[in-house]
Amino acid sequence: MTGFAKGITRRDALVAGGVGVLAAGLGVGPARADATVRQGYQTNMWGMPTYYLLHSGLLDKHGVKFEEFAVPSGNLTMQQMVARQVDLGTYAGPSFAIGYEKGGLVAIAKIENVGKTARVIGRKDLNMKSVADLRGKKVANQTGSSTGNIFVDQIATKAGLKKGDYEEVRMDVNNMVAAMLSKTVDAMVNVEPYNAIAEAEGIGNTLAEFYSFDKLPVFMAATPEFVEKNPDTVVNYLKAWIEAEKDFKSSPQKVADVVYGFYTSKGYTMSKDTFNAAMSRVEVGVGWPDDLESYMTAQSQELINSKKLKEMPDWNKAFRKDFLKKAMA
Repeated sequence: MTGFAKGITRRDALVAGGVGVLAAGLGVGPARADATVRQGYQTNMWGMPTYYLLHSGLLDKHGVKFEEFAVPSGNLTMQQMVARQVDLGTYAGPSFAIGYEKGGLVAIAKIENVGKTARVIGRKDLNMKSVADLRGKKVANQTGSSTGNIFVDQIATKAGLKKGDYEEVRMDVNNMVAAMLSKTVDAMVNVEPYNAIAEAEGIGNTLAEFYSFDKLPVFMAATPEFVEKNPDTVVNYLKAWIEAEKDFKSSPQKVADVVYGFYTSKGYTMSKDTFNAAMSRVEVGVGWPDDLESYMTAQSQELINSKKLKEMPDWNKAFRKDFLKKAMA
């Protein structure tokens, strides 16, 4: 068994503190300099393309200064942005729609699809085969997150489960594997690399993949004040993203080394096979797909139906496509 940190096994570390070590020690940066990007991102695989961007030297190349604010999941970044503590951040469609309504947040590009990274994982010892088997079970779910909303509103309901048919246990994604291992919960709604870790360690097995329900496009969102005051910075920032996408496609090992270094720097090691399995599920692609507005309309309607959103966002205001157009010119 490879150790998370010298002298302790991966299982020991999971039980003792969860995978929450990933979010430890990242803190808040110094006071903001003028036109410096305060970048929020999540410490799961959804945030790793952004982490790579920050640590690749590409922002420096384009003259963009930054401070980084790492949190366990994107809905927390969205809340930071609504509170104007962060300027830019990554999260999926449901969180973006809520952020637009609560704080007027705008999207400056779709940066990746992460539907393959999100799964419903059941404890292997319970021999569950499908989401329907979660009836009467305890399910760890990061309530309020995009994956949390999609599981409750779409995946569980399609399996014939409504709220009350299972016990939803509110929990950060980075603590779920530990909860599965200690048998505090019976299943988890989680993302990479935690799913790959759970399967590699024989802790859990896949009950459902999100990709068949949702490709889960992830937006780079911004506060309206930042884009209005710093349009040139936003354009240069997106130029760096375009180059980062090229690295993901033409130099995957270079990218993998940077991202793998992030996880190992947080106090534990993950086997390269487990890491590569998790990383391979992230699809980086910067742009504005033609079907994005219809997709977001459908997602927002689900949120309205479940009373998480009051009204349909105005996509002409929510999507700021002009910045990427200038960056690609």
